Amino acid sequence: MKKYGVKYRIGSVAEAGSNKQLTPAKLAANDTAADSTSHEAFGDLIPYADPSWYQGYHSPYYNETHVALRQEIREWVEEYVTPNIEDWEEEGKIDPAIYKQAGELGILTGACGLPEFTTKYSTKRLKSVKPEEFDAFHELVIVDEICRCGSGAFAWFLLGGLGIGLPPLFNFGQEAVKQRVIPGILAGDKRICLCITEPDAGSDVANIRTSAKKTEDGKHYIVNGVKKWITNGIFADYFSVAVRTGKPGMGGISMLLIERTFPGITTRKIKTQGMGNSGSTYIEFDNVKVPVENIIGKENQGFKVIMSNFNHERIGIIIQANRFSRLLYEEAVRHAHRRKTFGKRLIEHDVIRNKLANMAIRCEGVHNWLESLVYQTTLMDSKEAMFRLGGAIAGAKALATQTMELCAREASQIFGGLSYTRGGQGGVVERLYREVRAYAIPGGSEEIMLDLAMRQALKVHEVLGSKL
Repeated sequence: MKKYGVKYRIGSVAEAGSNKQLTPAKLAANDTAADSTSHEAFGDLIPYADPSWYQGYHSPYYNETHVALRQEIREWVEEYVTPNIEDWEEEGKIDPAIYKQAGELGILTGACGLPEFTTKYSTKRLKSVKPEEFDAFHELVIVDEICRCGSGAFAWFLLGGLGIGLPPLFNFGQEAVKQRVIPGILAGDKRICLCITEPDAGSDVANIRTSAKKTEDGKHYIVNGVKKWITNGIFADYFSVAVRTGKPGMGGISMLLIERTFPGITTRKIKTQGMGNSGSTYIEFDNVKVPVENIIGKENQGFKVIMSNFNHERIGIIIQANRFSRLLYEEAVRHAHRRKTFGKRLIEHDVIRNKLANMAIRCEGVHNWLESLVYQTTLMDSKEAMFRLGGAIAGAKALATQTMELCAREASQIFGGLSYTRGGQGGVVERLYREVRAYAIPGGSEEIMLDLAMRQALKVHEVLGSKL
């Protein structure tokens, strides 16, 4: 009807509650716009619980492949993931078979955000989108839909190491190493993680201490040091590791791919407030002998590799935090329609609607900024994106995690004691509340992000000719 109906329509339709008439010409114009930018409504249509394009709003960012991919990922999550989240939470571990399944279905490949993987290093394919059609918004859809399971621990179990540990190797590693390592990772047979943070160096990346010294014959590096809070480290077969090969500061850092099979590596799981199944790990490197071929990038230029990875990592955090914010809001809306106090449903109380409105407007603000930033990444080359988008992405990350914290608090207030109990009606709220800090701190703490957002904006606009 959208495509052909206008041509055969006769008469006019009055807008409800208005004397205005929608003429055939206006309807034709509206339908043309709908053809190119809107899609059939999807989901339960709870206002603001999904991105606006799920609910029939117009958007320039999505086409039919995104619509099909959304359905593909949702079906997988609803059948194989969400029903098991509570059990995995109680057991303290996630069935590793789900990781292998995600590899076989091409989900791991798509979630990396690097479409070249699908043709060069993997035969695994998503059903709904061809490799040549894949763009950054397909990755957004994959991560967003996975997070509808309501567990950051699962999102990080699946994507936490892969999404930040693999891009440095892909973008800067030596081809022979990539050919040997990447196919197994994308198939779901092997796992990788990123090792930057140390007990005394988190956001202050330039001051890492883990050392890598060349042997006399120049064929190996000998690595000594520790890394902490490394997501997926306990599961990993490969570690993309920041090491010091030169002078103090950012100019003396390199990146190495260290393999689990190398002697001298010890990993120990860290118990955390939330995200227990994400595999947060304490790693020790004791005289680990690493072939020089395993260097990622060039010696003493590893800081560039690290910085090039941050935009993608932070966008991933924004996607996840925003979906969890929506999920907290959605849980609160559903509960507010069920629960009665003082003779009426919670949703009928002004104070409850005020809480929900404050949650909703922030979710929408974050998502629209997110889409704008993702769109910029599709048009800018990596150098321009690092220069112009780094500060904005940092600011968006801070806003996204602050929004998640607000939504967690307000959802908990609406649920009351139910959100203080694991499992049951308030189980999702309780779980996500424990995971808030895992989004506010890693990838750059909110304080660092806000400072970076302003410093970078001033720097960029000075170059652009700002009159300050």
